[in-house]
Amino acid sequence: MTINLDGKVYRVESSVKVTVAKGTPFVKTKLRNLITDDIVEKNFKLDQTIQEVNLTERTLEFLYPEGKEYLFLDVGTLDQVPVSSQVLNDKVHFLKEGIQVKAMFYGETIFALELPQFLEIMVVKTEGAEGDASSGSGSTKRAVLETGAKLQVPLFIESGDVIKVDTQTNEYIQRV
Repeated sequence: MTINLDGKVYRVESSVKVTVAKGTPFVKTKLRNLITDDIVEKNFKLDQTIQEVNLTERTLEFLYPEGKEYLFLDVGTLDQVPVSSQVLNDKVHFLKEGIQVKAMFYGETIFALELPQFLEIMVVKTEGAEGDASSGSGSTKRAVLETGAKLQVPLFIESGDVIKVDTQTNEYIQRV
């Protein structure tokens, strides 16, 4: 459930009905601010009115960065949609031209972007090895991807290789 509270939009992360021996019951909630990603705890009376917010989901395709914003194409309407780097956070490191993302809108304001879980991205540079090279297991090196993301990859990965990356955990999956 997504709610509007004091002009800010929150997603309800958890809620528990609390009954006390002497007193009125209430609902204890944890709310995630969709803009700042902060979690706050808030108690509500059972008869308290809450304004529910309906978010709409639209598919956007990444075009290119423009200043401090990133330009996307709304696949449904073919409108260009600027997205601030504040909404993208660390997801910006996986953006490359043509990637489609799911965007959650409240009116015309974007509150969240969801990348595909797996992306195929080219390695542009690798750096020194880490771990125990003699055992052959757990040995990794740092790789820089074409999108600017940096992550640990196995020793056999070289510049120019295309790898599959899990965008949620920021981990190498396999060579493509």
